[in-house]
Amino acid sequence: MSDTYDLYQQGRAHLRKGRAAQATVALEKAKRREPEKASIREALGIAYLRIQRYAEAEQEFRKMLELSPADHYAHYGLGRALEKQGRETEANGHYKLASSLRPQNEHYASRILDLDRDRPGNREPGDGS
Repeated sequence: MSDTYDLYQQGRAHLRKGRAAQATVALEKAKRREPEKASIREALGIAYLRIQRYAEAEQEFRKMLELSPADHYAHYGLGRALEKQGRETEANGHYKLASSLRPQNEHYASRILDLDRDRPGNREPGDGS
């Protein structure tokens, strides 16, 4: 196995154990060696989301979409990063793309509904707003 693959696996192991900050160290090294590898970018984007480095997560998911425009999870991850940065309208567009690419994923659809419900003018009477 290659050193890059070992770094990737090390990063994924840290993610599984809830150590996202440690995961970024190995995954950033792996990315420097193979910057066009979507799997590395995905794992790094997830790690960045978990440690609230949303702008960096956005960059990773955008790169994933350059590499694979129809990647449903990349659209979802980008949506999460954008939403966390307060860019709900742009985020919702990516959630909708993710949902259209993977319609059986109820989680994607629920993010769309949550954002649509939270938009001003779309609140139900008596919901406290």
